[in-house]
Amino acid sequence: MKRYSHCSLLEYNTFGIDQQCDELLVYENQEDAVALVKDLLGHGSSVPLLILGGGSNLLLTKDFEGKVVTADKRFEVEVGTRDEEPDNVYLRCWAGTCFDEVVAYAVDHGYYGIENLSLIPGECGASAVQNIGAYGVEAKDVIVEMEAVSLESGEVVRIAAEDCHYAYRQSRFKQEWRDKYLILYVTYRLSRTFHPHLDYGNIRKVLEDKHISEQQLTGKALREAIIKIREAKLPNPEVLGNAGSFFMNPMVDEVTLNVLKAKFPDIRYFEVNEPASGADVLSGVTGTTKYKIPAGWMIDQCGWKGRTLGRAGVYEKQALVLVNRGGAKGMEIVELMKQIQADVFNRYGLRILPEVNIK
Repeated sequence: MKRYSHCSLLEYNTFGIDQQCDELLVYENQEDAVALVKDLLGHGSSVPLLILGGGSNLLLTKDFEGKVVTADKRFEVEVGTRDEEPDNVYLRCWAGTCFDEVVAYAVDHGYYGIENLSLIPGECGASAVQNIGAYGVEAKDVIVEMEAVSLESGEVVRIAAEDCHYAYRQSRFKQEWRDKYLILYVTYRLSRTFHPHLDYGNIRKVLEDKHISEQQLTGKALREAIIKIREAKLPNPEVLGNAGSFFMNPMVDEVTLNVLKAKFPDIRYFEVNEPASGADVLSGVTGTTKYKIPAGWMIDQCGWKGRTLGRAGVYEKQALVLVNRGGAKGMEIVELMKQIQADVFNRYGLRILPEVNIK
């Protein structure tokens, strides 16, 4: 296990915020993780703890006076099969493995189901926590189980995907399980048969522009199309600090949607059929049929796209992305967030919540 005292977290968050932590602990294997947790248990609950993935979903607003724990960054994928499922392939991935490298590996080997998640930043462990998603596909569609160390018992446990209560950008890891587990491995179920998901966003338009018909489409071509779409509207965090999509898209019920449509005939929305999550219930949305209102569209309609507030700004190609124009403090990003939230609420009566973890 690697230990670093009084460590800068600048290289551990894609927003490019330079804050310190008292100690950074990097576990390199299961034995490390178990020993680390037992050491933490020996100190009781008095030590503040931050479990960190790739830092692509994090906004630091101050120094962290405690221990930051993260998995070693390396590519580790174990391929497995089951006799009763000849078409399926199981990829058991180390938590610190770059998720996009797993997508590339899968496509190269003819394992399908996650092409639409290409170029999403972050690691495999975080994919299970955040239920990452893009272009009609979510991690919950392919995750089977996780192996993790319980911070309450110090034991290694297996957690089935169905026990995680996955919903749009939600899981129990973000609710009652927050900071309760160190994830070791995530197992994904993929298929040897290519079933492309093309009906979200402008995927079909990009394929048409490249003169690729659905009959000619391959997993590699779909991955390349998704990467082209993302690169066209999302900034490279190595050039412009950001955490990808900053806000979650709010969900509304049919009654609220009809009220919005009457007032804003051009409003965009997508029907979603899934059980209401805890966040939905808090917003007054129940049942399985909900409607997602694109937060980026509302932010754009409020005139924020491309605007700057101090050293923080809204990306000119995608209003859902907040950026560090250079040297911004975390609280500058927070102030920008609050002003955007107020404008969207005043115009549409909807509260947009950050997807990013603010510390």
